[in-house]
Amino acid sequence: MARSVRQSKILELISLKEIETQDELVECLRSANFDITQATISRDIKELGLIKILSAETGKYKYSLVDSGEQAVSNKYISIFKEAVISIKSAQNLVVLKTIRATAGTICSLIDKLNLDSVLGAVAGDDTVMIILPTNELAEKVAKTIENIMHSA
Repeated sequence: MARSVRQSKILELISLKEIETQDELVECLRSANFDITQATISRDIKELGLIKILSAETGKYKYSLVDSGEQAVSNKYISIFKEAVISIKSAQNLVVLKTIRATAGTICSLIDKLNLDSVLGAVAGDDTVMIILPTNELAEKVAKTIENIMHSA
């Protein structure tokens, strides 16, 4: 599978589970039908800029994204976005993104990081993200902005 799909799955896994070790991450990915090695995971962790933080729930360390105050979106995340999003359509005051299966949660998180004007919220399923806006016009504007991101260099 493509590196960006694998990295998208890693981001999804660490957002859903408290993963302490690279071996645990390898096992989770293998359970999700990814054929990978620990060395590959090590490179992915470095490329994604993952860090270990102390979990408030368990008191153990877990992998997490670096959360800067401004939540900047790196080129790596834009690359994952471009690989995972299949279509973008506005419908009334909503924008609906179809994604590769099991990547909608990651894409929804990236939508949040983009800090798009007027977005009231975004909700993810397995392969669909729904972005909610206050008006039909703003939905069309956000859909165009996302399309521009998809076609950027």
